[in-house]
Amino acid sequence: MRAEPTTPGSAASPWAIVAAVLAGCWTVAVTVLAQTGGWAVDQVVLIGGLDRLVPLWPVACLLTVLLIAAATLPLALVPRSAAVRVTGRLWFAGALVLGLLGLLRTIPPVHHEAYLGALALVAALLAVVTTRLPSHVLGPGRQAETGRQARRDGQQSVAALLAVAAGLALLLPWVWWGALGGLLETMLAGLAAVAVGVLAATLLDVRFWGRFGADEPPRPARLVLLGGLVAGVLLLLIGAGTGHSGAQLPLLVTLPPAGFALAALRAMSRRPATGRGVAHPGTRRVLPDQPIAGGVVAHHSAGDGGRTPTAWLVGLGVFGPLAFTDPEEVSLLLVGNRDVPFWVAAATGVGLAVGLVLAVGYGLLLARRSARTPSRVLAAASALTLLVTVGLVGATAGQPGLHGERLFVLLREQADLSGVRGEPGRAGRDARAEEVYRRLVDTADRTQADLRRDLRRARLPHTPYYLVNAIEVAGGPAVRAWLSSRPEVARVLVSQQLRPLPAPADSATGNATPPSGPPWNITMIGADRVWSELGVTGDGVTVGSSDSGVDGRHPALAQGFRGGDDSWFDPWNGSGAPTDRSGHGTHTMGSAVGRDGIGVAPGARWVGCVNLDRNLGNPAAYLDCLQFMLAPFPLGGDPFRQGRPARAPEILTNSWGCPPIEGCDPSALRPATAALEAAGILVVAAAGNTGPFCGSVQDPPAPYADVLTVGAVDDRRRVTAFSSRGPTIAGVTKPDLMAPGAEVVSAMPGGGYAVLDGTSMATPQVAGVVALMWSANPELVGDLDRTRRILRDTADPIETDDPARARTDECGGPANIVGAGLVDAYAAVSAARD
Repeated sequence: MRAEPTTPGSAASPWAIVAAVLAGCWTVAVTVLAQTGGWAVDQVVLIGGLDRLVPLWPVACLLTVLLIAAATLPLALVPRSAAVRVTGRLWFAGALVLGLLGLLRTIPPVHHEAYLGALALVAALLAVVTTRLPSHVLGPGRQAETGRQARRDGQQSVAALLAVAAGLALLLPWVWWGALGGLLETMLAGLAAVAVGVLAATLLDVRFWGRFGADEPPRPARLVLLGGLVAGVLLLLIGAGTGHSGAQLPLLVTLPPAGFALAALRAMSRRPATGRGVAHPGTRRVLPDQPIAGGVVAHHSAGDGGRTPTAWLVGLGVFGPLAFTDPEEVSLLLVGNRDVPFWVAAATGVGLAVGLVLAVGYGLLLARRSARTPSRVLAAASALTLLVTVGLVGATAGQPGLHGERLFVLLREQADLSGVRGEPGRAGRDARAEEVYRRLVDTADRTQADLRRDLRRARLPHTPYYLVNAIEVAGGPAVRAWLSSRPEVARVLVSQQLRPLPAPADSATGNATPPSGPPWNITMIGADRVWSELGVTGDGVTVGSSDSGVDGRHPALAQGFRGGDDSWFDPWNGSGAPTDRSGHGTHTMGSAVGRDGIGVAPGARWVGCVNLDRNLGNPAAYLDCLQFMLAPFPLGGDPFRQGRPARAPEILTNSWGCPPIEGCDPSALRPATAALEAAGILVVAAAGNTGPFCGSVQDPPAPYADVLTVGAVDDRRRVTAFSSRGPTIAGVTKPDLMAPGAEVVSAMPGGGYAVLDGTSMATPQVAGVVALMWSANPELVGDLDRTRRILRDTADPIETDDPARARTDECGGPANIVGAGLVDAYAAVSAARD
């Protein structure tokens, strides 16, 4: 039998073990709380409409390192036990890795390729530094092999193949439910995963495992349980630093169990060739710390220090979240249905289960001490089977292909719409719309000709637009640099693209009781009095909705659909008839023109367009619908050649905004609303739900002066806390008007009803009031200045609530909180008639 090593001072005292356990628990708790808390703060800032907190992650990382160092440094320096000292040093090194990698999150998420490239570079540099650490830092250094080298190499190759199989098993759920980004993004994610895997391997090499009995086959339980636990905490730290905010969360769950699997693989690779704990005949036994000739320490290790299995398993485990999810989509903005956060959670749960099964399975395999190490053929077959499975799943059940971001290219020259005039009334409005459409298309065709030709030659897919003179182009940083250098290009924005889902989200349905009469919001603004006393319901006016869609079969909306081949456009899903999955668009359209008492103008017609199917859009998606609203075209038609300006709706309700995370800058859509204004089409838009902060009306199109911006009040006529306030960045006073926006009941897909809050709910009610005004006096159609003046003059002044009043001076006066006041449908329609 082999003799046990007798390294002086290697036994760990009970107090040292207790201290190590407490330090490990502290490290895990600090890391998990810091990472989830940092992500939560990121989401609150995003939803609140505040500027991105660049110092957030540097501060969080610094605090994490300090808190972990307070617990691990005493372990690294004080105990006599070598294993406890190595544990403390390893965890402290992991905290430093987390801190350095976490600093990379100062790179904006919109520049994901730059982040992945930086992650790959920094992780590789840290791996190089780690390999050059003195041998006593993590244990004995790389040591000379004595005897059985061929056998050891064979066992190491088996361990590497089993590690590949384990890594592919961790990757499988991400391939199944996720989707790749662009080509460059995917390649950089692969490089980053390789670098992180190598970094983990340099920390968890023979210098570490040797302190937990890697060379003591009679004690595999100690290696798997203790070494695996210590390795799992280290992998938690490495995973916490890997990925932009959101992408690291799955790794906090899926990577730690891999520590136990790695420990089992390490024990397998050190198992004796024959017998049960018996040295191979003729093998020279040298104690781990025993010097031999030439000052070299003898130790049974593979040529790479046992790093290959760790590099494969961790690298493949990291590649899934890095490559198959976009961190911008791991967002609370998409929570509430089966969107990206749901599938990320599902993949994470399956990854945790796989990690636990691997840990137990490889542990049981190791426990069969009487059996030989699995053959290389069996290990290779396992890895190959999983590789083929991953490939087949990705090509069939998964979302094959590349789904990278696109670029929104704004040209310098925008159409000159000065001097466009028209007679009052519908005929004059139609003439103006025709002239605006002609000028916009002519300008786009002329100024985009050279760029379109070059894009075709470069085989870059692209979509031209005319409402804003712009082109959306498929391409990454290199294409962006080329486009930005062209003289006709003003600027290039990143146009956020949502990656496809493995299954469509379930349609939202309402569970509210259908109203038996006009609800409180309708009576508060006096719309019911307009119907009963003035006999006006909105006949002859069409309202256009750019939103998540509209359920065209809902009883309150079915009769109001204008019909024809140019009243519905769905650039997201290509549906040929009005439909809605999220319910947001159905609810807003119901508040504008719904029947059965829920809509302000139940006699008006409506047309619809899907610009926000999944609650995250981009400039091009918003422009698709605004362009359709100026000049509707048949299903599958060419917007440039088949647009019908005379069929444009008179009023547009827009309960959306385009924040920087979606690719918009403050002026990205400014030419679009200016063109609609010139065409005599009134654009009504939600102020946003980022109150009560002053200056929170900031996401286009709400801040634009030619847009009628709407804030929200509750049933007691108080400004809601969420209603955004002005002034805008340009100093424009916003909002313009207020309308009921708290606990508003309206239609939902499937014939149901729901009660929702938001300036989204207030906006369509103002659009409905304008429909009543223009129905009562068709001569007002297209006369936007006079319409706005009547709305302001007839608005019911309201007091700001106490919190808002305290901010009155800061916001530049009450007008930046309540605008002209609460819209009054009865007074506005009466004034319009006069």
